[in-house]
Amino acid sequence: AIVRTQWKGVSLLPSTIDLAGAEVELASVISRETRLRRRLSGLSGYDVAIVDCPPSLGMLTINALAASDRLIIPIQCEYYALEGVGQLSRTISLIRESLNPNLAVDGVLLTMFDSRTRLANEVANEVRRQFGPIVFKTVIPRNVKLSEAPSHASPICYYEPSSTGAQAYGELGKEVSALWLKAER
Repeated sequence: AIVRTQWKGVSLLPSTIDLAGAEVELASVISRETRLRRRLSGLSGYDVAIVDCPPSLGMLTINALAASDRLIIPIQCEYYALEGVGQLSRTISLIRESLNPNLAVDGVLLTMFDSRTRLANEVANEVRRQFGPIVFKTVIPRNVKLSEAPSHASPICYYEPSSTGAQAYGELGKEVSALWLKAER
């Protein structure tokens, strides 16, 4: 069920424990890859729907990619992060070929970045080398307040607005808004 929030113009459609079995249940469903797209097309009164996907390329993520117009790829600045990028790129190509030819990659977002570590800097440099101009200028830092905010059922911009994490997400919002406005022209 859609849940209205305390923030004007923002509603949530949270997952429930029932979603845990969705991968198995969808295995035998006809047109399983487009189930989310069909459900979202029935909604009205919304300008944007943001779908937060699990860090896997299972049926739930396939559904989200098939239903989406635009895609932001978050990459954690950690050791194994780059390994999944190649598979994601192949999956995006397959989605475009068979389910959603208009899927656009808006950008790649570096997350959990700790500038003090060599590894984070190496991963960030490699991502920039591989993806070039589509890497967002904004980088989301590793930040304690970002980790705490969900346990307080509050977005970081309300939980700790002066934190580096909140400021980074604010900058990302500006960057994405500018990108979308430019795309509409």
